[in-house]
Amino acid sequence: MCLVFALAAVLAPLLTLFGLKSGIIATMTERLRADPRNLEITLRGHQRLDPAWFAAARSRPETGFVLPRTRLLAATISLESANGTALADVDMLPTAAGDPLLPEETAPAVGLQQILLTASAASRLKATTGDSLTGRVFRRLGDRPQTLALPLTITGIIPETAFGRDAAFVSLELLTATEDYRDGAAVPALGIVDGLPPTDPAVRTFANARLYARRLEDVAPLAAWVRDQGLEVATRAKEIETVRALNRVLSFVFLVLASIGVGGYLFSLAASLWANVDRKRREIALLRLVGLGTGPVIGFPVVQAVLVALAGISLSTLLYLGVAAAFNAAFVTQLGRDEFVCRLSFRDGAAAAALTVLFAAAAAMVGGYRAAKIDPAEGLRAS
Repeated sequence: MCLVFALAAVLAPLLTLFGLKSGIIATMTERLRADPRNLEITLRGHQRLDPAWFAAARSRPETGFVLPRTRLLAATISLESANGTALADVDMLPTAAGDPLLPEETAPAVGLQQILLTASAASRLKATTGDSLTGRVFRRLGDRPQTLALPLTITGIIPETAFGRDAAFVSLELLTATEDYRDGAAVPALGIVDGLPPTDPAVRTFANARLYARRLEDVAPLAAWVRDQGLEVATRAKEIETVRALNRVLSFVFLVLASIGVGGYLFSLAASLWANVDRKRREIALLRLVGLGTGPVIGFPVVQAVLVALAGISLSTLLYLGVAAAFNAAFVTQLGRDEFVCRLSFRDGAAAAALTVLFAAAAAMVGGYRAAKIDPAEGLRAS
């Protein structure tokens, strides 16, 4: 029992420390993953990105989502709701299936008449999903000012946590059509026949792109690939690296403390089993005298150590569960749903238990070696 309590006194703090490390890092990582803006690679300035560039970007294993963007000045629209509320110069962003900014249950806008609004834009327009809007795009063709009125339907609202400012998410088809209109070209899809010849999609270049990595770990390599193309980018790699660096530091601290604590206990366990064999020399000698082989003699302290380890693991697990519940309850107001300050996965717990049993058995081999050296003749002399 003394050995069991000693093991629990070592293991319980280590399990709690590892649970804190895992819980804090997991919570911070999940918060980063929950914000799709952390996956974004922002291209700075205006570029001339051709279809070949986007094909190459899509072929990258790190790419989670990529879509062309038109010039910023051409990617605005004035919106007017049915109740007369108007909002001028709203930014338009292209969207498509797989857009990381869209909620899972929200389908992307398609065609020339669907639009998704951010929560702030919908609030200012006093509009909601299913409402009709009128979009207005202005241009000057020669000396004549012209206005294009587009009937639009709101098919979804993007939460403020995903995109905080006024914006409209539209199909790439609608975005390029309004850019062509502003450039003075004819847009047959919108019923505009006057102006310059329509732009050939095969030779169209884009000023920018919406580019997102597949995972947090893919942000840095994908950004490096874009830089290799001669483009300047901005990412949130610093925040991601901060979490990864914290994980490395805490892992190192845990490894050092675990090595000291477990190493000290295993040394103590080996010394205790060695001393226990010395105390049982007469009994072990008699057992060997009546035919007990070397294997079972060595197994005696090993089985004892395994039983001690299993009992110590059980006790330390109960202590850990109580401490972890107290930590999580104390910080419940700072945590979101499914977030924990202290949490140990079943896989990590099982690995800790297996290693504890393995190391305890290895330490017991010292006592087993001592027992195997006892001469059966000592049993005759003792009797």
